[in-house]
Amino acid sequence: MAEAAGDAGLGPAAAQEGAELAAVIGATVPTGFEQTAAEEVREKLGSASRISKDRGKIYFEVPARSLPQVHRLRSVDNLFVVVQEFKDYQFKENKEDALKDLEDLVKKLPWTDPLKVWELNNSLKKKKTKRKKHNLQGPASRGKLSDGGEEGGAEQNNTNDQEDCAQTPVAVEATGGQDTEHPQGVTSRNGLEEEEEDNEQPDVRAEAQASSESGSKAGEGQTGEGEAKVLRFRVTCNRAGDKHSFTSNEAARDFGGAVQEHFQWKADMTNFDVEVLLNIHSSEVVVGIALTEESLHRRNITHFGPTTLRSTLAYGMLRLCDPQPTDIIVDPMCGTGAIPIEGAAEWPCCYHIAGDNNPQAVKRAANNISSLLRKNESKDSSAALGAPLDVIQWDICRLPLRTGSVDVVVTDMPFGKRIGSKKKNWDLYPACLMEMGRICTPGTGRAVLLTQDKKCFAKALSRVGHIWRRAQTVWVNVGGLHAAVYLLRRTLEPAQDTRPFW
Repeated sequence: MAEAAGDAGLGPAAAQEGAELAAVIGATVPTGFEQTAAEEVREKLGSASRISKDRGKIYFEVPARSLPQVHRLRSVDNLFVVVQEFKDYQFKENKEDALKDLEDLVKKLPWTDPLKVWELNNSLKKKKTKRKKHNLQGPASRGKLSDGGEEGGAEQNNTNDQEDCAQTPVAVEATGGQDTEHPQGVTSRNGLEEEEEDNEQPDVRAEAQASSESGSKAGEGQTGEGEAKVLRFRVTCNRAGDKHSFTSNEAARDFGGAVQEHFQWKADMTNFDVEVLLNIHSSEVVVGIALTEESLHRRNITHFGPTTLRSTLAYGMLRLCDPQPTDIIVDPMCGTGAIPIEGAAEWPCCYHIAGDNNPQAVKRAANNISSLLRKNESKDSSAALGAPLDVIQWDICRLPLRTGSVDVVVTDMPFGKRIGSKKKNWDLYPACLMEMGRICTPGTGRAVLLTQDKKCFAKALSRVGHIWRRAQTVWVNVGGLHAAVYLLRRTLEPAQDTRPFW
């Protein structure tokens, strides 16, 4: 039955070819939730995953016919098919020699099957792509969505400025061996998780173009009419490590020049057909071809607030609390509603309640819920209208919910940077934990809370240790900020109801 579902969307010829192909898929996931993504892949696709040394990535092998199911994974941000992986690549110390090795590598790589997988992926997304082209945004404008969380307040301004300096890719066109920078070609991508690691340079992205006047062999079969087409491409290099003699820009430029010479493709920075990925992490090198045009974490949100939590991170948080059928799940600081919307989509047998004290946030959440319902209607007209989800305006410290009536609380707490302040958090956090403890069922209640203000949270938790016990901590990277997701379990101790009678 799973195989039949996987064939949906592929034509007979494409499905037949897909049945003969196997693909190693690489996926970028929220940093810290690699194991969660691996578990989802095993459950939904039946494939074992390998977690990369480069945090925020997993790899798994599936039949090409399973591509539709791969795109429906809830925990992955971006997907690519692996051309070849080198776990211990030996870079030359001399920069020219190291770059020459990368150029020579292009001719040795097994491109045939990965390009077939890319073609199948295109046939799967053909209709969707046509719709998107009418409202296509450039990569720079697509980068406006925050990388991470704090629906209740993560600071992104300074972080984004930092990333722009270190990680904004520069387009370089390799023409006749000359390197010419084009400022108008500068683009920004936030699809991959970005993180600084100790003793390593941050990932630096460089997109290299190599242009050609004529096109030939590799473009054949790419058009529906059977005519030869010159494919447009770009190369994106992601590099981490301080022992490389070259920059990401130089690696992408020379590797891209070799790709152009090998395939006779034409470069196009924005309207490209193929995006070749060159991922370098210390001595690990992975060459791949992108299967997603934009990050899959954008699936639910159409109305954005000051901060917006990734849908993929919301999924990881929800999965951490292990929702059971009939559970009542509450997000008391819902912001744009990313957590409850993801919950209603993936766990429809639970009942989800979203709330916020800000009327604008409640309005945005309601609009996002309406957009999701319209999207579901357009996909399946026979689908029942509505979702197991309500949104309400309330005070987090005085929730209009009965004592012990809630099974799970999942929320993104204010970081005290972009929304609120760290000073206010010293009073807010203990009051929130007390109120969450009141509404949760003693003995079985759970809470999954995301915050970057770890010191304040630890102090607040020590004050309410009689009602909450910390069961697990997942360290995550949220838009460059080192944050934590805490799984708390409710003790049997009754919580005091301090609300006035009403």
